[in-house]
Amino acid sequence: MMILILGGSGCGKSAYAEKRIMKLAAGKETVYYLATMQVFGEEGRKKVARHIELRKDKGMLTIEQTRDVKDAIPQMEPGPRAVLLEDLGNLVANEMFTETESFDADFVTTKICEHIGLLNESVEHLVIVSNNVFEDGITYEEGTQRFVTALGRIHAELARLSDEVVEVVVGIPCHVKGGEQ
Repeated sequence: MMILILGGSGCGKSAYAEKRIMKLAAGKETVYYLATMQVFGEEGRKKVARHIELRKDKGMLTIEQTRDVKDAIPQMEPGPRAVLLEDLGNLVANEMFTETESFDADFVTTKICEHIGLLNESVEHLVIVSNNVFEDGITYEEGTQRFVTALGRIHAELARLSDEVVEVVVGIPCHVKGGEQ
């Protein structure tokens, strides 16, 4: 089962995603937290520390995988497993903009969707967290616009493939597709 969880910054989507993955795993699956954030500066370290604190007693095993999420598969133990991937926006930025190169939206969209497909095939449950960055009405400079385009395309493809799509608004999960209506 694959679930895509979307929402704005600070809306409660991470807490909701953690509750969902733990409920889905129900103690029968090893739960992995697939962290995609490249940590820069004090603010980044604080955000990571906050998320670690939120997860500390949940028994999740963390895999840091800022690019090429398919490479997380061999890092997991055999047997039933569930994955919480957080977050898609970071992954898109990491894949699109490296230290030396910048890739186009089509390349990044194809790569990430293929990798997530492989990840989904290797686990019982996959919960993906992503940011809703499409509602500000601003036209950005070319690099940022490529990022927004790629993220939007990936959201659309993953929503099509997902069993559930949930948008978290002010802490309230709103089911867009499937799930607990």
